[in-house]
Amino acid sequence: MIKIIDYGMGNLRSVQKALEKLGFEASLCGTADELHGAEKLILPGVGAFRDAIAALKDHGLVDPIREHIAADRPFLGICLGLQLLFDVSYEDGEYAGLGIVPGEVVRFEDQPGLKIPHMGWNQLQPSGSPRLLEGIPAESHFYFVHSFHVVPRDESVIAARCEHGTTFTAAIERGNLFATQFHPEKSQNVGLKLLQNFAELS
Repeated sequence: MIKIIDYGMGNLRSVQKALEKLGFEASLCGTADELHGAEKLILPGVGAFRDAIAALKDHGLVDPIREHIAADRPFLGICLGLQLLFDVSYEDGEYAGLGIVPGEVVRFEDQPGLKIPHMGWNQLQPSGSPRLLEGIPAESHFYFVHSFHVVPRDESVIAARCEHGTTFTAAIERGNLFATQFHPEKSQNVGLKLLQNFAELS
């Protein structure tokens, strides 16, 4: 069973409907008890980092997330769900994240002609052979909406990069921990293929 973490932020139903379209059962879960024993977890997210990390703590979901990832069971973070995995975010202040992936979350630097937020379709540059991108053409475009991006301390976790004024991390992979800055549930067929790859992980 795939469980989608419901902490009051994120495109939960969009992710759930995309998985159901692919033939996979996915349930929304908002308590530690509901997350316990999940085979696969998905952490979507849109909005402010500060509010999201506070909501995870208020719902008692931090420890279940950490325990799931520590057990190396499949986990997928989406957009803000990627950023929350890191040590610290500098969005509207300085806020500690889950501390699962060493690194920080920083804003795109202002540049002449550069639009922030980064919004729309952009092409990935895969690094190595990411399992989530298996069967997806290397030149594929995915849908992004964000003003901040992650900077991993260990670049070996980077599964894909992208360009927007600078080269930034678009996806990470470490064991069975996966996360994307883009929204696969909004990325049409290539996004559905990525979600299928995750759902079929053993």
